[in-house]
Amino acid sequence: MQRRKFMKNVAATSAAFTIVPSFVLGKQHIPPSDTLYMAAFGVGGRGVEVLKGLHNTNKVKFVALCDVDDRLAADSYKKYPKAKRFKDFRKVYDTQLSQVDAIMVATPDHMHARIALPFMKAKKHAYIEKPLTHNIKEARLLTRVAKENSLVTQMGNQGASSDGSREAREWVDAGVIGKVTQVDCWTNRPVWPQGIPAPTEKHKIPKGVDWDLWLGVAAMRPYNHAYLPFKWRGWWDFGTGALGDMGCHIMETPFSVLELGYPTEAEASCTTNWVDDFVEADYSASCPSSSIVRLKFNTQKHGELRLNWYDGGLLPDLPDSLKDGEPIGDAGGGSIFYGTRGILICDTYSRNARILPSSTMKIFQPPKPYLNRITNGINGHQRNFVEACLNGTPTSSDFNRAGPLTEAVLMGNLAIRAFQYKNYKPGKKAGDWDPFDYPGRRKIHWDGENMRVTNFEKANDWVQGSYREGWELT
Repeated sequence: MQRRKFMKNVAATSAAFTIVPSFVLGKQHIPPSDTLYMAAFGVGGRGVEVLKGLHNTNKVKFVALCDVDDRLAADSYKKYPKAKRFKDFRKVYDTQLSQVDAIMVATPDHMHARIALPFMKAKKHAYIEKPLTHNIKEARLLTRVAKENSLVTQMGNQGASSDGSREAREWVDAGVIGKVTQVDCWTNRPVWPQGIPAPTEKHKIPKGVDWDLWLGVAAMRPYNHAYLPFKWRGWWDFGTGALGDMGCHIMETPFSVLELGYPTEAEASCTTNWVDDFVEADYSASCPSSSIVRLKFNTQKHGELRLNWYDGGLLPDLPDSLKDGEPIGDAGGGSIFYGTRGILICDTYSRNARILPSSTMKIFQPPKPYLNRITNGINGHQRNFVEACLNGTPTSSDFNRAGPLTEAVLMGNLAIRAFQYKNYKPGKKAGDWDPFDYPGRRKIHWDGENMRVTNFEKANDWVQGSYREGWELT
C-alpha cells in the first residue's frame, strides 16, 4: 500500500510538471527558444503581408487570428487553418491571453492603441503597423507602457531596417554633407479619395462585416462604401491621411539620422475645394487632397532645422545640382538633406542614399560602416522582431524610437487640421466672401515634454482624440 501510494504521488507530481502548462498555474507563457506564439489583429489587407513575413521566419505559430471583415480575412484563415478565428479582439484577450507571447496589429489606425494596450499591459510583445497610433497621446502611452514592461516592440515601417537609412546616418555623422539645415520629404500619396465631403447615404453592410466592431472607438454612423476597404485612410476619424500613411516611412530616415525628437513648431498649407463660385466645400471630416507641412526642430548636433513635407502631387524644389531631366528620386517619394557642404538624397522604397551631383558618386569614398545591418533589409523587418522576441537582439523600430517619430508625424496633422478649422466657414456664400481672410495658415507651437499645443486650444482635442462610450482605452 505504501509503495502504491508513493508511485501515485510521483505520477501526480510528474503530471504537474510535464502536462500542465504555465498559464494554468497563473504564470506568463514562456516560449521555447525556437517558437513565438502570436495573436494577430487585422489579418486582411496589409495584414496578409505582415503575417507572411512573420510566418516565413519558421519560428512563429499563430494562436489566434482576428478580423472584423470575413471577406478580407478569408485568405489568411485559409493559409493558417490551425489558428482560432475571432472577430472581437476582446474575446482574444479573454480566452487566449495566457497562450500568446506577442501580438501583431494591422487594423485601421484608429484601433491600433485600443487593441494593443491591454495586451501590452499584460506583458505581451507588440508588432504594430505604422503609424503606431491614431493620435499623439496614444503614441506617448504605448511608448511608456512598452518601457515599463520591458517589451520587445516594432513599428511596421520597414525602411527602418534598410541599409540605405543606415548609410545615410553614417555619411551624415562623418560630416560628408556638413551641418544639415533643411530636409524636404515628399510622397505620391494619397492614392485614395481625400478632400471630399462626409458621406450622408446609408448603404447595406456587406455580408461578413461587423460594422459596430469595425467602428470600434469611433462614433457610430451609417455604413457607407466611402469608408471600406482601403478608403478609410482619408477620414480623420479612422485614418491619418497621406502624412500618417507615409510619414513614418519617409521621415524615419531624417528622424533617426538627425535625432530630431519633438518638433517645436508646425504649420500647413492645404488644398481648398469648391462646390460653387466662391463657395467652399466642407471637407473637414476628410484629410485634404494635397498639403505642404513645415516642421521646426532644435537638435543637439545640427541646431535648428526645418523639415518640409509635400504630398498629393506637390513636390519640393529641385536642387540646383540635379542634372536637367534627372529624377529626384523614386516614384513613391523620398527625402533631401541640405547640408552646409552638400546634398544627400534617400529614396523611399529602395532607401538608396546618394550625394549630389550624382557624378560624384563614381569617386565618392563612403566612410567605414559601423551600424549593424538587418539581414534582408526591408524584407527582414518582421524577422528582426521575431528574433528580438526569442533572442533579445535589438529591433530597428522599437517604440522608444517609433513613438516619438509617430508623434512628429501626427504633429504635422495637427497643423493640417488647424488649417482646415480656420478656413472652413459653414454656409459661406459668394456675397459673404472676404478675399482678405483667405488663406490663413496657423503656426502651431508645441510643448513636447508636456504634450500640449500652447497657442491654439482646439488642437489639444486632436492631441488626445475621442472614444465612443464603452470603447475607452483600458
